Amino acid sequence: MRPGTFECITADSVEEVLSALADGDTAVLAGGQSLAPESTPRVVDINRVPGLDLLAEQDGVLRVGPLVRHRVFESNAVGGPMGDLMRLVVCHIGHPPVRARGTMLGSLAYAHPAAEWPVVAVMLGARFVLAGPRGSRTVPAEAFFTGAFTTLRRPDELLVEVCFPALRAGTGVGYAEDRRTTVFPQAAAMATVTATGGVVEAASIGLVNAAPCPVRARAAERVLLGRPLSDSTIAEATAVIEVAAFRTLVRRALSQARTRMRSGAQVGLQDERGGAGR
Repeated sequence: MRPGTFECITADSVEEVLSALADGDTAVLAGGQSLAPESTPRVVDINRVPGLDLLAEQDGVLRVGPLVRHRVFESNAVGGPMGDLMRLVVCHIGHPPVRARGTMLGSLAYAHPAAEWPVVAVMLGARFVLAGPRGSRTVPAEAFFTGAFTTLRRPDELLVEVCFPALRAGTGVGYAEDRRTTVFPQAAAMATVTATGGVVEAASIGLVNAAPCPVRARAAERVLLGRPLSDSTIAEATAVIEVAAFRTLVRRALSQARTRMRSGAQVGLQDERGGAGR
């Protein structure tokens, strides 16, 4: 298919980006992996805007800007359990060329129901910073996603930053998916578990492609709290998951988190790769 004709504006500042977006019909170009030129009459390229490649851990918060590529999370750029989780997830996203150009915030703004980063954001309680003509506003991840491919971002706003609260040292992380022949998983689950003295103090479980919006399995999380992360506890937690396919994946993700919590093992990229991606 031949791409349609479209106008491309190159911005050198956030102010220029917002000026371009003011017409309400302009798309943002960062990595371009989800952009369809034939349906977008005008785009604003933000790749020359300084400061949008922010990636910093400050005061217990990981701050990510809109020009941070997927591939950055394959490295040790993010430390601790948060880095473990992101390395574990990112190697299931796309092929190497896609990860080299695509961005985390681009995936979040696109809001594909089967994308991994939106579930990471919801599961960890991230906050989204949006800049627009009326100033900046901050939106919780769980409120940001409103449906398949739809979010609270207004057409004249730019997603300038996403802030993830740090995971406590010793937190175990896990990820499991069912991927067949498509570029997206049919279903996936991820988990973080923090325990002290063998008793679970905090747990988060996210489900990928379970609904139009990212799903956090709070009922299953509640089963884990205050109990040892034993096989029987995991079985009870997964039993409250309604869809059988997700029960299996949650069990695998929790078992993986338990193993990492005990060993403190770093995620091995080659060992964790799975199937085709986008």
